[in-house]
Amino acid sequence: MQNRVRIGLLTPSSNTVMEPRVAELLAELPEVTAHFGRFRVVRIAMSDDALGQFTFEPQLAAADLLADAKCDVIAWGGTSGGWLGAENDHALCRAITEETGVPATTSTLATLDAFRALGATRYALATPYLEEVQTAIVSNFADLGFECVSERHLEDPGNFTFAQYDETTIGNLIREVSTKTPEAIAVFCTNFDGPRVAPVVERETGIPVLDSISVTLWHALRRVGFDTAPLSTWGRIFDCALPRDSAHRDAMASA
Repeated sequence: MQNRVRIGLLTPSSNTVMEPRVAELLAELPEVTAHFGRFRVVRIAMSDDALGQFTFEPQLAAADLLADAKCDVIAWGGTSGGWLGAENDHALCRAITEETGVPATTSTLATLDAFRALGATRYALATPYLEEVQTAIVSNFADLGFECVSERHLEDPGNFTFAQYDETTIGNLIREVSTKTPEAIAVFCTNFDGPRVAPVVERETGIPVLDSISVTLWHALRRVGFDTAPLSTWGRIFDCALPRDSAHRDAMASA
């Protein structure tokens, strides 16, 4: 019987980037497979109706179905914790694990742990989001000790339209925020096509570039003890272990 690692990924219903890019990354790891569940997300904003898309009930229903595939870890492949706050994602992870018995993580918690793993406290932020969403992310990350020294956003309410920006546009956005010499750059959106361009700009600038899709995969695999170093051509973060001061692990331990 084959010994496989199965990753369960929850993704917004309107996301069209995460599945093909995860498949591309995992083509180098035949022993790892990814399995997806969706729930409805069509707009990213700070209005009540947009925030209401992220109630736990539909996420837990999708996670429960992924558990039928005997996934080793389940990750919420979305960045809503950036504007809702990391505590929301900690609570979601606890709820998923209580519901399914499977370890859980999220794209936001992965990004925060990537900062910690790299020793980065000064970061730059590139997203397609509205200003109100970007402001909330910067504020929430600041509360956790991470200073945004440069940011760019495209003022798009998305979510489907985020996938329509080409890699040249995204690469230029990353280069623009790199000029303030941050210690890391977060390309923060899992429907923004950054996985292939991020390592290119990382090599150009010498600054770690943390694409949300890539760091979610990194974190999920590291959570189950899988060595991600074979994926290091996709970014420096894949050479990193989880940080000892991972707030994610602390939150799970206290659940």
